[in-house]
Amino acid sequence: MKKILLIEDDVVLRENTAELLELADYDVTTAPNGKIGLGIAKSSLPDIIVCDIMMPELDGYGVLEALAKNDTTKQIPFIFLSAKTERKDVRRGMDLGADDYITKPFEEDELISAIESRLAKAAILKEKNDAQTNLDSVNEEELRTLNDLKNFFDDNGNEVSYVKGDVIYEEGQNSNNIYLISKGLIKCHKLDEQGKDLTTALYKDDDLFGYTSFTQNMPYQETATAIDDSKLVALSKNELKNVLNSNHKVTLELIQLLTDDLTVVKDQLLQMAYSSVKRKTATTILKFAEKLNRKPEDPIRISRNDLANVAGIALESLIRTLSSFKDLGLIEIEGRNIRILDINKLQQIS
Repeated sequence: MKKILLIEDDVVLRENTAELLELADYDVTTAPNGKIGLGIAKSSLPDIIVCDIMMPELDGYGVLEALAKNDTTKQIPFIFLSAKTERKDVRRGMDLGADDYITKPFEEDELISAIESRLAKAAILKEKNDAQTNLDSVNEEELRTLNDLKNFFDDNGNEVSYVKGDVIYEEGQNSNNIYLISKGLIKCHKLDEQGKDLTTALYKDDDLFGYTSFTQNMPYQETATAIDDSKLVALSKNELKNVLNSNHKVTLELIQLLTDDLTVVKDQLLQMAYSSVKRKTATTILKFAEKLNRKPEDPIRISRNDLANVAGIALESLIRTLSSFKDLGLIEIEGRNIRILDINKLQQIS
């Protein structure tokens, strides 16, 4: 029977939640505030902790920070249970290392499902850690391909979530991490000399991004922003350098990836310099369709500004071109949604 520590200062909610967890066949221990809960966590080492945020003595953030500093408790799955629904509060909790965040009032199934999934994840990670050798012993035979490297990200990186519009990093910041996209769509962009925001790259599921120099302390050269709600895995640049130093085949694979990226950038620059507005617009629509993993008949929901930035044309020119494509029966426009009606003719333009 899995042990759950429930830290909640509301007596009625604490008792009711404990009862429903016990009915779900969990061994439940409760605490009325963060200070008492922290002591119980250190002494009993529960399998998972469900904790309120706003509490006397010590709030939920303080509990999580204290647990994270203790080697015996830092791996315990932690779920916040709170009435605080502001995005900044959710982000603060997740940045501190919480595994999930459930807002009050909640459904019984929602809480049970979150607990089960976090316990399952903890069990899987434990199995992987037990079977995995130390990073220092990773040798050339163990990581050979980019897929192996991405699996290494999944096993050793830190999961981070971003909602649409969130900035992952800004141009000029220290390039501490390399990112693998588990789910979502990320654009990299920067301002030109006239202050115009230009999109330099788009990254989708299973793409790596955020790499600058592996030998120099070079800051990020562009800003990365989430176009859709996204889940990323972050790996420190120093850790990746250690892997590459020990795995020459993976290093060659990564060099090929960087080479391919440079080819794409060159093609994009040529298109921006010499292509017509219609060709730029058609190519950009098809590019977004590919990056979003959409079928041609599925709608693409993307802002006109993002389309214009990637195409490298003025917003007004883009809107006029989209209208002409609509009149020609190439696309259908519904609000912010664009649906490709004739992909063959659109490809001929691009």
